[in-house]
Amino acid sequence: MSENSFYGPLDDPAGNAGYGEHPPRVGFFTDTSVCIGCKACEVACKEWNLVPEDGFNLLGMSFDNTGMLGADSWRHVAFVEQSRPLGGQDPGLAGLPTRPSGSQTLADTVASAIELAERGGGELGTAPVDLGVPKFERPGDATGAEARQDFRWLMSSDVCKHCTHAGCLDVCPTGALFRTEFGTVVVQQDICNGCGYCVSGCPYGVIDRREDDGRAWKCTLCYDRLKDGLEPACAKACPTDSIQFGPLDELRERAARRVEQLHERGVPEARLYGHDPDDGVGGDGAFFLLLDEPEVYGLPPDPVVPTRDAPSMWKYAGMAASVFVGAVVSAFLGRGKR
Repeated sequence: MSENSFYGPLDDPAGNAGYGEHPPRVGFFTDTSVCIGCKACEVACKEWNLVPEDGFNLLGMSFDNTGMLGADSWRHVAFVEQSRPLGGQDPGLAGLPTRPSGSQTLADTVASAIELAERGGGELGTAPVDLGVPKFERPGDATGAEARQDFRWLMSSDVCKHCTHAGCLDVCPTGALFRTEFGTVVVQQDICNGCGYCVSGCPYGVIDRREDDGRAWKCTLCYDRLKDGLEPACAKACPTDSIQFGPLDELRERAARRVEQLHERGVPEARLYGHDPDDGVGGDGAFFLLLDEPEVYGLPPDPVVPTRDAPSMWKYAGMAASVFVGAVVSAFLGRGKR
């Protein structure tokens, strides 16, 4: 295992925290190419962790009612609407019939899905009901072929990254934040004094203080469930396996294979984010497969833990202090001889 310049062995945060024998590091791999924006992860997270509701405000941003991660939103499903055609990409990912590359439109995609899903009610023990309305019309039939077809939605469930080098953990003065035996980072609210240092120490803007008590709150990766051998609530609830939980090394191998698969299917923009142990945070415990640049999803393109240079800064500060003390002692000794 390689050595990191200031944190010890790379990608072993639990070992660096003093755990002699510990389980393998676990985390999340979020494959945004199969996220359908259902928000089941948000609901499961709130229900299991008793996270307060944060209101219902669409914010003028598609169906996004949370906007960002915070003390009352430990999971945030982003809806990014882009002015670009779907092409043959998304239908292929969903396993739907595709037309020649570049000719598939949103209307074709929706129509194909409806055609495959039509049951007429017979399987449920009911007969089709004629409501006197026209049969489903594809988008564009009523308003022109060009209407609402040259766009796509990118959906992604964001969460705390449980960084290898966690800035929030480094700056906490009370020990409220701690590293678990699974390599994750958890806040102990009974110790948190609400100083807010951790908020500025997070390169992703994840951790936040709750308005009613001022204490910091964030995703715990369901630490209580992990101790009982259960997967986190959000991953358990995800209907498409967009959120995948498991040992981090296995997830990284799985993610690499998924990217290769998408490239072979004609999705060259697929890329991984937060998987590299050599990045500015030592790699994330929760990483993502994206279909566009990180900035599109509200993620920093090159995150760096603010405390990365702290050890070397303390080293130079110590050297400077030693020189200063030596100069002072020399001055006093010289004065005494005179």
